[in-house]
Amino acid sequence: MSLLDRLPDAVLRVDADGRITDANAAAATLTGFDVGALVGEPCTHLLRPRTPDGVEVWSDGWHRSVALRSVRAIPEQEVTLTRANGSDVKAFVTAAYERNGDGGLDGAVLVLRSAATRLHRATAGIEIVSTVSHELRSPLTSVKGYTSLLLNRWDRLADDQKRMMLEQVNHDADRVTRLITELLDISRLETGRLVLRRQMVDLAAIAQSVVDKVVMEYPNLDVTLTFADDFPHPYADPDKVEQVLTNLVENACKYGSAQGLMVMGELVDRQVAVSVTDQGDGIATDDVPRVFDKFFRRAEGKPTGSGLGLWISRGLVEAHGGRLTASSIPGQGTTFRFTLPLITIDELHPT
Repeated sequence: MSLLDRLPDAVLRVDADGRITDANAAAATLTGFDVGALVGEPCTHLLRPRTPDGVEVWSDGWHRSVALRSVRAIPEQEVTLTRANGSDVKAFVTAAYERNGDGGLDGAVLVLRSAATRLHRATAGIEIVSTVSHELRSPLTSVKGYTSLLLNRWDRLADDQKRMMLEQVNHDADRVTRLITELLDISRLETGRLVLRRQMVDLAAIAQSVVDKVVMEYPNLDVTLTFADDFPHPYADPDKVEQVLTNLVENACKYGSAQGLMVMGELVDRQVAVSVTDQGDGIATDDVPRVFDKFFRRAEGKPTGSGLGLWISRGLVEAHGGRLTASSIPGQGTTFRFTLPLITIDELHPT
């Protein structure tokens, strides 16, 4: 395999006359022509590149700016190409001119990327913003309503009413913070810029904290926490671990049952594992592999939420070097289980 064939983008090399002299495997995939069928053919004649308005590109040769020796590249532009089967494909193309010692044109290297990938990302981005905006509306409406009531009727409200309203405002503010954190995590996970602030984490304490917060939304929550007294502390980001566990417990209440939940910590090889098991109706067998897909929401239970929680949770767990899995028996409940590697003090601070 050549170096060009290792590149994910389509690459075409053309001479000064616009004739293709080299092409990689990605170019063959994009255009539908074998590499052998591409090489030796005039690019404009074979692929018929056109602007979004249908105007043919380079039909009269190179753009007149090529005569300027200081011009070294072609800015990115969108073109429509004709594939081998006669169908059209949209692509973004950029190029670098190849010049000789006198500055004259020897040819150019064209890099093409299918527009479908960028369109999918743009559509997904719009859907994320739309979904999260919808999710923010409910807690913000609650915060606005309760604070307005407290400001206007403070002297006429009993202390227990004030406390209830302030507790709800605090709960909804936490929910808004979580949604914003999820939105940021999506960007960081997709661009590989997630930063983990690791420390030794007490998973039993985090699990208890999560339960104390979730009971605000599900007052009938009944959960059993099972962690050994000497349960080991993994080296992890406590905020991210709490985010994952909160999502799993809330999902269990939403789609399973708030009654009879079990949160259990186990030690397996050199990993700790935390499982959240509900006593609900379970997940359909065909849906189990899809629950971690972005925007997937099951029809059962209360199909609210962004459909991003489990996708983000899996990304956060994998960033720690662990795994998040799901198993379910229809009619008998569901278990979500994540693992975190154990790192000893000696490994953290080698002598």
